Amino acid sequence: MVFKRLLGSLGVGGPTVDTVLDPGAARPGGTLSGRVHLVGGTADHHVEHVALELVARVETEHREHDGGSGGEGDEGEGVVVFDRHTVGGAFRLAAGEETSLPFTVTLPWETPVTELYGQPLGIVLGVRTELAVAGARDRGDLDPLAVAPLPAQEAVLEALGGLGFGFRSADLEYGRIGGTGQRLPFYQEIELTPPPRYAHQVDEIELTFLAVPGALEVVLEADKRGGPFSDGHDGHGGHDALSRFTVPHEGPAGPHDWSALVDGWVQELVEHRASYGSHAVYGHESGVGAAVLAGAAGIAGGMVAAEVVDEVGDFFEGDSDDGEG
Repeated sequence: MVFKRLLGSLGVGGPTVDTVLDPGAARPGGTLSGRVHLVGGTADHHVEHVALELVARVETEHREHDGGSGGEGDEGEGVVVFDRHTVGGAFRLAAGEETSLPFTVTLPWETPVTELYGQPLGIVLGVRTELAVAGARDRGDLDPLAVAPLPAQEAVLEALGGLGFGFRSADLEYGRIGGTGQRLPFYQEIELTPPPRYAHQVDEIELTFLAVPGALEVVLEADKRGGPFSDGHDGHGGHDALSRFTVPHEGPAGPHDWSALVDGWVQELVEHRASYGSHAVYGHESGVGAAVLAGAAGIAGGMVAAEVVDEVGDFFEGDSDDGEG
């Protein structure tokens, strides 16, 4: 993936930047590598720094998981910078000189997942390069960033697919989930349709991953409009129940496999409403089988590829100096 931009704020004849990311999807907590290629303009320039910003398209709404509520018409979206790395600086770039800056940066553990088995989920992330020269700063065009799930995240999604849950949509919500270790100013929400065994109890389940180096926190929220849940309002006349679980990256301990573990989470969420919001910590032994459940691929199958391409195009063709929340 490449972008090339004449730095407008430096005037005609200024340096050009060409940022190339290494091929393949990155992973939360993993590394992102590539090179920033610079070509000098018609005059010598002193480069103060070269920086990379990780940005996300985020939806905003006046709604909180810990009891807040919001009315309809309160939604919007914007671009949020969620990480920044300086990859070079304090050097002289002669007129017409070509130079290349290799970089390897670490992604935040809570970096949203943009794809599953190569299928896009509709989440839009990007890498933006900033070049500061002689007191002037210019940000280049956005380069799309692909992020695949961690093995534990993929295992949870596989288990949900095997249990009959279907993918509805995914987005990034600005705000924080109360009672969690969330660090970024937004969180990813994956909306799933329930299988028949749960359809009379919930209309949908919303899934959020909050990863840290040693474990994965999984937040499940059951949406039942007009249902009996009493904590948390969804802003549409119904109520949400929320449960939080923590599991090590290597999987559940003992005889449980991922499918049994996740099924237990869902049952606790929808059947034991009095105890939802409890925090369950599971052991450190993996019980994951090597086979991929047949239903897992269907999680991402509901996305219409053309719609995702349109969304990405609209986002990256827009003004790169949008508000950053």
